[in-house]
Amino acid sequence: MKLGFLHGQHSMGTLITLGLIATYAGGVWKFWNGFENTNFAKNSGNKIRLSLLWPALCVVSKPYRQNFSKALKGSRR
Repeated sequence: MKLGFLHGQHSMGTLITLGLIATYAGGVWKFWNGFENTNFAKNSGNKIRLSLLWPALCVVSKPYRQNFSKALKGSRR
């Protein structure tokens, strides 16, 4: 039996896509769980927005990168 998403030339693209999704989800999870260790205002709106936008904010904002690092170091899950 052939699995379409793992067969032929599409397999590498599928693996890359799955890797990117896993990395994104892992970043959201780690930031969410370590949010209390950041300097950001502790409200649910901030937590949701900053967790979901972490890739873009890491690229454009040095303060966010520093807080993201604090969140990752403080996250124990």
